This record gives sequence, structure tokens and C-alpha cells, in this order.
Amino acid sequence: MNKKPAPSIDQWMKEAKADPNASKIGMYLVHNGTVRETAKAKVRFGEDHAANVTGMEFSYDAQKVSAAIEEAKHYEGIYFVRVWLNEGTLSLGDDIMYVLIGGDIRPHVIDALQALVGIIKNECVFEKELH
Repeated sequence: MNKKPAPSIDQWMKEAKADPNASKIGMYLVHNGTVRETAKAKVRFGEDHAANVTGMEFSYDAQKVSAAIEEAKHYEGIYFVRVWLNEGTLSLGDDIMYVLIGGDIRPHVIDALQALVGIIKNECVFEKELH
């Protein structure tokens, strides 16, 4: 499975600002996750001897992602949600995901972004670091 071309965030923003709910939105946040060389075991769990990453196998459950997006659209103050996930064998620096959240005020948007990315990473995707 080959990796997919990344979306245009400029285009996403144009679409978000043309959305019928755009007048309710006071803030947009974009998350762009990328493949890094430092192993998850090292940065998350302090395992200093973890080998560097050379790439990643990445896939996702589309139904779970869709359900997470629909749930996020009902978070307090959230009026726009867009998600793109890559797939296949990814190299260092490749995009893993983009998430765009638009909402009324900063605390709602920050909380929604953190919650949605957490659900996607913990419940919807499969990542295997390559060493």
C-alpha cells in the first residue's frame, strides 16, 4: 500500500471559511503529525536505549475514524472538523495525519483537537515503527 498525497491546508481553510457555520468560528487549529526518528518508547516512556525509527507502517479503521469525526462535531462550540490520514509505508518526515478543527473560542478548539487526535491515535490507527 503506497502513501497518499497530503491535502492542501490552504484549500481546507478556504472550504472551512465558506462553510455555512463559518460565522460562528473564532479559531481554527491544525494538527500535522509526522514520522519522527525518535522512537515512541523513548519519548513517551523514557526508554533511552530504544533504536531510532527509519520509517513507519501506518493504517487505520475508516469506520472508527468516521465515528470519531462525527462525535467531534458535537463537542461544545465546534463547528468544523476535517481529518486526513495517510497509509502505507511512510518515511521520516512524511505526514501521518492532518486534523483541522474550527470552533467558537480557544478553550473549546484546543480541547476538541486534543480529544479527537487522542481518539484517532489510541483507537483508530495502527502504527508500526520501522528500525
